Amino acid sequence: MALCLVVLGLFLQTLHAHVDFFTSIGQMTDLLYTEKDLVTSLKDYIRAEESKLQEVKQWAEKLDSLTSTAVQDPEGFLGHPVNAFKLMKRLNSEWSDLENLVLKDTTDGFISNLTVQRQHFPTDEDQTGAAKALLRLQDTYQLSSRAISAGDLPGVIHKSRMTVEDCFELGKIAYSDVDYYHTELWMTQALHQLDEGEESPIDKVTVMDYLSYAIYQQGEIDRALELTKRMLKLDPTHQRANGNLKYFEFQLEKQRKAEEEAGKEAQKEGEKKHMDKRDVQMKRSKDPLPERKKYEQLCRGEGIKMTPRRWSRLFCRYQDNGRTPSLILAPVKEEDEWDRPHIVRFHDIISDYEISKVKELAKPRLRRATVHDPITGKLTTAQYRVSKSAWLTADEHPVIERINQRIEDLTGLEMDTAEELQVANYGVGGQYEPHFDFGRKDEPDAFKELGTGNRVATWLFYMSDVSAGGATVFTDVGAAVWPKKGTAVFWYNLFASGEGDYSTRHAACPVLVGNKWVSNKWIHERGQEFRRPCGLSENE
Repeated sequence: MALCLVVLGLFLQTLHAHVDFFTSIGQMTDLLYTEKDLVTSLKDYIRAEESKLQEVKQWAEKLDSLTSTAVQDPEGFLGHPVNAFKLMKRLNSEWSDLENLVLKDTTDGFISNLTVQRQHFPTDEDQTGAAKALLRLQDTYQLSSRAISAGDLPGVIHKSRMTVEDCFELGKIAYSDVDYYHTELWMTQALHQLDEGEESPIDKVTVMDYLSYAIYQQGEIDRALELTKRMLKLDPTHQRANGNLKYFEFQLEKQRKAEEEAGKEAQKEGEKKHMDKRDVQMKRSKDPLPERKKYEQLCRGEGIKMTPRRWSRLFCRYQDNGRTPSLILAPVKEEDEWDRPHIVRFHDIISDYEISKVKELAKPRLRRATVHDPITGKLTTAQYRVSKSAWLTADEHPVIERINQRIEDLTGLEMDTAEELQVANYGVGGQYEPHFDFGRKDEPDAFKELGTGNRVATWLFYMSDVSAGGATVFTDVGAAVWPKKGTAVFWYNLFASGEGDYSTRHAACPVLVGNKWVSNKWIHERGQEFRRPCGLSENE
């Protein structure tokens, strides 16, 4: 046992503490090995206290099976958002419950191990972030709570079901965020699973208590009253339910009288004002994204379809960029993805070796992705960008230098004034909501600190396939570009005149299933004076 503790201690010293685990699937894989190590330590403790800790042994065997499967394909396992959420929940909540159980015994060896490892565990923020990611996926891809709970997501490899406790936890997180729409969805699912006979420490009365209040807050007093009556059948002494029963009956009667006095005209007017429950919730939470519905439609593949005439003008070609020496013998396959703005995709543009090297260099340095604050001009984190990123310079490895040169050869643009290669890995439900890459006129200091002018163009590598979701969508024009490993897309953010092209407003859709790795190069104005001469008209 002593030797085990020493080895564990050395392991922990080499394990880097991370924050915001939920924002990067790539870094979350470390947690699976951490959890696997905890299981191993736990089983050692069980062997020493077999007769006294039978209940603990059962817990360990359950997790041993789970983690053994998970570590065989960590990224694939965590690509399923339910697995990622449950990992957050286990490490943040359930292991603490286990600690309380073990503390009943005088032997504290396992507790010491667990206490040391806890400094590397996800936080409440991670668990909440993973939960909100599931809710975001549910809305974006119009998934039912039943489908998510059953693990029925497209393209999944490691199917995972949610327990009553999991559904209840999601509902509670939504409730604490004053999100009664999702509270209703997940408390209803928890109640449904209880009604089907699933065993759980969570009882029906507790679930209905949250559910009835969420329904009441959304204006459905009659439904809230019916749930309250059902609660009282199970627990006639429930103090809050008894109080609510009288209150709901009073409010319902008051509502009926008001409707009778107002007459049918007022009822018709009320029907006109009726809004979808989710619309009400978005209004309550003051959703800052005006095009959210359009954005989500594009993410689901429900975008604007080109007319046959426009579609006929899109072509595929072998590109050597005007007989650039490096491309004469090996021209690159180029495909038009969209016409206005002109978006092109380059196929087989980055090799598997180059991808693995870029990921290898970036992974130890992944940090929560930032955005430019238009007011301060400085980098800051944002809730609308859920990913982790790292920056790689050309002098770090020949592969990075070679990639930069390839971009220059194909675009004809100067790379010396471009930003470094940014590598991003998206987390649970990872996304980047609609934004512009270039600085607008009301953001004169957006890139002042760089001294290289505005972002004239964007180059984006896809370094992984994504099982479901994760498209790059252009909300103003209705274009959707889907991830394909080994390809890259390119577009200009500015017209040749230097004016911003507002049709390039784009977003990275939430990753539904899978693990999304991308890298991008933002190319700036300085150095392009002779490579892309200025146009004479504003929109040229």
